[in-house]
Amino acid sequence: MSAAAIPENDGSGAFEVTHRLVLSIAIPMTLGFLTTPLLGLTDTAVAGRLGSANALAGLAVGAVLFDLLLGSFNFLRASTTGLVAQAYGRGDRSEEQAVYWRSLTIALCVGLVISLLSPLLLSAGLFLMAPSPEVAEVTSTYFTIRVLSAPMALANYTLLGFVLGRGQGMTGLLLPAIINGINIALSIGLGLGLGWGVAGIAWGTFAGETVGTLAGLLIVVSRFERAHRPARAEIFARERMRALFSLNRDIMIRTFVLIGSFAIMTRIGSSMGPLVLAANAVLMNIFLVAGYYLDGLANAAEQLVGRALGANFRPAFDRAVKLTVIWSFGLGAATTMLLLLFGTDVIALLTTTESVRVEAAKYLPWAALTAISGALAFQMDGVFIGATWSSAMRNMMMAAFVGYIAALALFVPLLGNHGLWLSLNLFLAFRGIFFALRLPALAGRQFSGAGRS
Repeated sequence: MSAAAIPENDGSGAFEVTHRLVLSIAIPMTLGFLTTPLLGLTDTAVAGRLGSANALAGLAVGAVLFDLLLGSFNFLRASTTGLVAQAYGRGDRSEEQAVYWRSLTIALCVGLVISLLSPLLLSAGLFLMAPSPEVAEVTSTYFTIRVLSAPMALANYTLLGFVLGRGQGMTGLLLPAIINGINIALSIGLGLGLGWGVAGIAWGTFAGETVGTLAGLLIVVSRFERAHRPARAEIFARERMRALFSLNRDIMIRTFVLIGSFAIMTRIGSSMGPLVLAANAVLMNIFLVAGYYLDGLANAAEQLVGRALGANFRPAFDRAVKLTVIWSFGLGAATTMLLLLFGTDVIALLTTTESVRVEAAKYLPWAALTAISGALAFQMDGVFIGATWSSAMRNMMMAAFVGYIAALALFVPLLGNHGLWLSLNLFLAFRGIFFALRLPALAGRQFSGAGRS
């Protein structure tokens, strides 16, 4: 049977990958992800209206600590997506549910450990960030409340990973919208309306994560079929748990390398003075927003590639890789052009300080170029996560990081901040190219003996 004759919505077996199918996953997820920077802007605006610089600084320090802490566990989302997509592709409904319960159990346990260790984590964070005593007091208030939501926040990673693995883009949009929508409303209502200040912002986050978890559990579990309910022994089978921990370990190493690369860029930028540091911070926001578009397509690649591997259907795999590459580079090029045309206006929205605006405009072309240099990197991340080729992904990320360090050593002394941004673009390009070079051999091994019609 040809691929064109297969209905694209059939959950298992051979299926056709179309532009419509790719976008049905990518667009909702992009919209869902864009609620995250909106939440950050709202929290900053609320703190900024409290009439205290310490409140704004304390919130910023607390937010950075949570980005580092919870962001390190994003592997829970990625691994769940890849494994569920593969089970979905081969029609193994029992394993879909087993992956979900397995990942959810890990998420809740890790979240509880984080909550229990919160006094130590807070002390370590304040030691590393070294804020003033007044700022540290605000950060402590925010952290102590928000850390209570750690189990729910990590559970939401698992919930999102599950619905993405099944290609349910609209549900993937709904969950972040619920979490961030409640968070935004309560941060304003509690922080400003009731005068709770930064504590109100933290309680808004707790409420958003908690309601999101409850809503996600209701949506996901209500769709489970009793006939495919896995036994407890199947959920916690030793070999399955070992494979999941191995996958999570490799993705976590990859995440740490990525976080480290941005930390190194910030550290080098800070050595160039406060003006360059501020300009780079503004431009990094532009880079991160561009990343949300590309992340949506990476999510589509994760689901479709995982599903194709589960179905052992090479044509769907090849088509998924091809279409997500086309859309990634298309959106990347369009984003670069828009930033080159209107980037100075975006900079003006992000800062009112004229000296920072002028400095950021010098390096705007480099920030705009990241949408193109990162297009293949984001898309290939999605392919490797969906295929659960975690060890290869880890190794290629390490190789790209070595190239990044070499570029920094060569170009920063020669070109200053221009060299710093050039190195970031090269790092993104290295990731995509190295992954792409490994793809043919891995795919050939994966589909050896698979049908091609």
